[in-house]
Amino acid sequence: MAQLRQDFVEFEKRETTILVIGPEQTASFIDYFKKHALPFIGIPDPEHTVLERYGQEINLFKLGRMPAQVLVDKNGIARYVHYGHDMTDIPQKY
Repeated sequence: MAQLRQDFVEFEKRETTILVIGPEQTASFIDYFKKHALPFIGIPDPEHTVLERYGQEINLFKLGRMPAQVLVDKNGIARYVHYGHDMTDIPQKY
């Protein structure tokens, strides 16, 4: 999420809203967002409803949920999807 915070202004310039959905319980998710003063929207998903809908992988041997990035346009169409193979697998900045 550090990269998202670093590039937050660029996303805003491109009229892009960042929405982070996490598998944590609501209280710990909110605490994390407050502690790190994250400028974007965060939604806890402790039941994993949204995360499962987008096919985010779970791998217990690699610390749980694998990173997933989905860019959805204003019409609700997923235009870009990246599923990470481990916790460090995030897309490169273009």
